[in-house]
Amino acid sequence: MLEAPDLLILDCDGVVIDSEVISASTLIGLLAKWGINIDTEFVRQHFLGRSFPTVTGSVYELFSVQLPEDFESAYRQRLFKAFETELTLVDGIERLLDRLAIPHCIATSSSPVRVNRSLELTGVRPRFEGRIFTASEVATGKPAPDLFLHVADKMQVAPDKCMVIEDSGVGLEAALSAGMQAVWFTGGSHMRKMDRAEIEVAGFPQGPHLRIDNFEALFEHVPGIMR
Repeated sequence: MLEAPDLLILDCDGVVIDSEVISASTLIGLLAKWGINIDTEFVRQHFLGRSFPTVTGSVYELFSVQLPEDFESAYRQRLFKAFETELTLVDGIERLLDRLAIPHCIATSSSPVRVNRSLELTGVRPRFEGRIFTASEVATGKPAPDLFLHVADKMQVAPDKCMVIEDSGVGLEAALSAGMQAVWFTGGSHMRKMDRAEIEVAGFPQGPHLRIDNFEALFEHVPGIMR
């Protein structure tokens, strides 16, 4: 069992909202117009958990293609249209939020407009009012620890008293680098075809503190967070 934290920090995409498959298919479709042909596994390995500017920078490094300035807006327009009919919450997240006995918040690499729209469409934005933090608030996004340290400071909780739930390796690396407990969540639809191999977290060969594929398991391993 793990010690109960004073603050639970949740990633948004793939932890609160089940958006990663939609996001990947949208990105794959747009990149194909520029002659870049990738699949969902490539997206998971190279782009999962990273901010959009980081993703476009990686596209240039990997494929020597400079995407146009309006690429992000075109991507967002397509994505939001898909979200309106396809976006759902991750199974069990509402029950988790109902049962939490400790403060909680969101820390995401997504842009403010995207995270707010996503939470509005799924009906949970009021649950995080005033407690939504994005990579736009710090100089360096995940895998740097900046965002999580910023959250700890704003929420007035010591980093070693925070627990982070993440679905990506870069997010877990950021959490561990910040000195926080890191939980790898594999319950999103984009994780269903993954094998059972442990995730590799750069600089942390021991990996995350805990791996769960459903939120009930979190209460089993960290009972002190439950009402």
